Amino acid sequence: MANIRDIAKLSGYSVTTVSRVLNNHPYVSEEKRTKILKIMHDLDYIPNAKARDLSSGKSTHIAVMIPYANHPYSEKIVSGILGAAFKEGYKVTLLPTNYDPNIETQYLDELAAKAWDGMIITSKKVSFETIARYLKYAPIICCEDTGDFPISCVSIKREESYIDLFTSLKKQGHSKIALTVGRSEAISASTALVLETYETIIGKLDEVMIVRNCRSFEDGVNAGIHFSKLKEIDVIVTNGDDVAAGVLQHIDQENVQIIGEENLLSSQLLGFSTIDHHLDQCGAAAFHLLFEKSNQSIAIPYTFIQRK
Repeated sequence: MANIRDIAKLSGYSVTTVSRVLNNHPYVSEEKRTKILKIMHDLDYIPNAKARDLSSGKSTHIAVMIPYANHPYSEKIVSGILGAAFKEGYKVTLLPTNYDPNIETQYLDELAAKAWDGMIITSKKVSFETIARYLKYAPIICCEDTGDFPISCVSIKREESYIDLFTSLKKQGHSKIALTVGRSEAISASTALVLETYETIIGKLDEVMIVRNCRSFEDGVNAGIHFSKLKEIDVIVTNGDDVAAGVLQHIDQENVQIIGEENLLSSQLLGFSTIDHHLDQCGAAAFHLLFEKSNQSIAIPYTFIQRK
């Protein structure tokens, strides 16, 4: 198998010149470039990607830490990242963690070892203090508000969306409002936020009016069974469109208003209202922030889509 020295010998040029052609260095004449590329083609030479990355100090390869590979939140935000990365010629590796802090730390260690040019963390269990210690190795962007920590972030206006939603429902005269949530409020900022906002605007939440650990359509079906046994529910606010679609297997929209999140195909087909936090825009913005030298914070506005 041919190597870079063979190409240099056949072309009559130095190994340095051949290396410059391989790395698209601008200061090589067209005559030299054309001759070297022809020899590479004739020899069916494929450059060693790892060696080239080490030479340039850049791999055009980023990592995206996600909690689950098959969750609508992850899918939509990753879609935005992939679209932006593809346009810039970047490869993307997805790193599911299942919210295991040991696995998250392992991936951060790999980032420090230059496995990727940068990392986007969509959701995590490890602390911002831990993440901040790795910034000296490569850029890291978090898809949530990082507060006073020197970590660039793209966040969604989740709090604002919940305040506006519950305020609007209260003005409409609704008081029997049920909820579905994902992780416990002890470990999930978004769950803590929706519960706090609910109690501030609507009032104390009866535990029977909430179903926890809802992440999928099947979880929504179970939540629907639970809510179907209760009387006088006006509205069910869910933590995702697929969960809402599951709830609707046992709840009639003519009697109870269903509200989802993220404007997925399920909400469009079944015709229920949803809060679109524009996670795809969040993902695209996070990718572009990787290349900004200064610490920045971006907030993506939400849209409430009324359907029923």
